[in-house]
Amino acid sequence: MRLVVVGASGRMGRALIRAVTETEGTILVGAVERAGSHDLGRDAGDLAGIDKLGVSLTDDALTAFAHADGVLDFTAPAATVHYAELAAQARIVHVIGTTGCGPADEAKLAAAARHAVLVKSGNMSLGVNLLAQLVREAARALGPEYDVEIIEMHHRMKVDAPSGTALLLGQAAAEGRRVDLAAHSVRSRDGHTGPRGLGDIGFATLRGGTVVGEHTVVLAGPHERLELTHRAEDRSIFARGAVRAALWGMSRKPGLYSMADVLGLASRP
Repeated sequence: MRLVVVGASGRMGRALIRAVTETEGTILVGAVERAGSHDLGRDAGDLAGIDKLGVSLTDDALTAFAHADGVLDFTAPAATVHYAELAAQARIVHVIGTTGCGPADEAKLAAAARHAVLVKSGNMSLGVNLLAQLVREAARALGPEYDVEIIEMHHRMKVDAPSGTALLLGQAAAEGRRVDLAAHSVRSRDGHTGPRGLGDIGFATLRGGTVVGEHTVVLAGPHERLELTHRAEDRSIFARGAVRAALWGMSRKPGLYSMADVLGLASRP
């Protein structure tokens, strides 16, 4: 499978380049960066700390996509929407690990998915997506008498909060309880907030240091507490998951999919 990495000079971009070269059945054919980047023209392999690959960083995504079967994208919402439009035109698989997308962005991605395969997840880790399934089942089994709190911590440079993974886990809890997350989500508490509402799904955000990602879902009931935790120790887990998602998407019809689909954890009509 011929793959393009966008945002190639970033930390995730470099991890994606390495993951493509390490995965059987995939080859890097393009590496895209924003116009004006000082890394334009550099060899992608050299940038990623591996052997030269003969693929130079470019800001011409349209041409890169024309020679590819799929694109791996962990950039920013505005960039992802732009790349989705190009991927839809090229009819190639678009794997999206970008977080922080708003309702307008999501609507544009859904429109692009009418013409191409989009696999989008707040976290591409196989472990996190299995965790989401466990949270869904636990929330269903324990019911609203068990308060759900989601605690996440990331490095100091992360710009969106709560993290995409925290929201993914919150959505899983809401699905387990068959409620709307937006109607039961508590994103912050300050001052005299009163007692906790029955059925609320709370989020707490921590930022600092170089933490790759840590998420804990707490289900606190009468006289007992269940905690489900995932700790990411290296960005390579997200990169490997993204490559796996791209390979999976090769044989699918256009549509908007998730990592739950890739892992066979979601049922589709």
